[in-house]
Amino acid sequence: MFESLTEKLGSALRNLRGVGQLTEANMAETLQEVRTALLSADVHFKVAREFVERVQAQCVGQEVLKSVTPGQQVVKIIHDELVRLLGEGATDLAPARPLKVLMVGLHGSGKTTSSAKLGKLLKKRGYRPLLVACDVHRPAAIDQLEILAQQEELGFFADRATQDVTAIGVAALAAAATNDCVIFDTAGRLQIDADLIAEVKRLHARVQPDEVLLVADGALGQEAVNVAQAFHQALGLTGLVLTKMDGDARGGAALSIKSITGVPIKFVGTGEKTGDFDPFYPDRLASRILGMGDVVSLVEKAQENIDQHEAARMAEKLRQSDFNLEDFLSQMQQVKKMGSMQSLVGMMPGMSGVEVGPGAEQQMARTEAIIRSMTRQERRKPDILNGNRRQRIAKGAGVKIVEVNQLLKQFQQMQKMMKMMQGGGAKKMMRQMEAMRGKGGFPGR
Repeated sequence: MFESLTEKLGSALRNLRGVGQLTEANMAETLQEVRTALLSADVHFKVAREFVERVQAQCVGQEVLKSVTPGQQVVKIIHDELVRLLGEGATDLAPARPLKVLMVGLHGSGKTTSSAKLGKLLKKRGYRPLLVACDVHRPAAIDQLEILAQQEELGFFADRATQDVTAIGVAALAAAATNDCVIFDTAGRLQIDADLIAEVKRLHARVQPDEVLLVADGALGQEAVNVAQAFHQALGLTGLVLTKMDGDARGGAALSIKSITGVPIKFVGTGEKTGDFDPFYPDRLASRILGMGDVVSLVEKAQENIDQHEAARMAEKLRQSDFNLEDFLSQMQQVKKMGSMQSLVGMMPGMSGVEVGPGAEQQMARTEAIIRSMTRQERRKPDILNGNRRQRIAKGAGVKIVEVNQLLKQFQQMQKMMKMMQGGGAKKMMRQMEAMRGKGGFPGR
């Protein structure tokens, strides 16, 4: 979402190369570009103006330290101001048990999916969540929440016989004897109206939630800020959930909403899967916006999703050059648990602007389909794959035989490289790379 902003901020900061001291004169152009970048990202004009003023006040007159460049020094100042803009301090949920969470927002913002995502996250933290279907207006909303609850093995409560949302909420609390977390999925509208506000107000008064979370579409830009203000005035929001943060929208809502409303962002939705839901860390997002990556989140995702025993077993197989297609499939599945390729690449330092198109995800899916179309013996011993077997595999995976051949060729090359590394060939490979670098290309070109 922030690729354009990251690129423009990087371009602005490059203007400070070779500068010995930060002055009002040499900062003027850079800060103007920073302000333009923020406005282009749909950040509220008042927020952008105050942000630049604070950065300027800290930058001008500072001697550039010998150990850093002017650009690095300004990056640190801008990073700290971005953290302040996004919201400093704790952004976690109230520690209450039972915990009652009221999910509100406009139609299409992703409330139902976010309710299930939050339930899954809290289940990992040791809660026993109950999802309550309080959206009695949208067709199939109750069925959608029920399916998600079953999928994630969460508690579910609904009453299809009544349209009284308040009665449903009260009945759910009475039924939640074994649940220590109740999440109310409420109805939305295409825009804020009196009926919507009145309905959630009545439900709020009866269930007395510990948290009132507004689910806002991150792609709405400034409209998300207006929606947050309206709900905050009516209900007293305790936090925000920004959805669709994996899209190509400009992201101004995330940078404006805390400053304008005073309500902290608590969670972000980064994809369509129920696992694509993360606690919000202002410092980590600030680092990603500035192209510095988010290694902490990447490591946390790896620790959470990758089986340590499996990783150790795989490392030993790699060391012994005993890596087969069955192992390769296992590794692909481990990586998929961590999230989309684009989200993972965005967490790597210096890679925030790199686009991973849908082709990469599709290629991974085709590769998995090809390997799954093999028998266990074929996956363990790819050498037995003759023409007839390859035809059968291609047909079973729904791909052309040339794709099966390409995968096997790439896997053979990978095995050769592993054997070279194991047999002391690492130094030889390094010498070859140095030779290629010196010649300006690959041997034989």
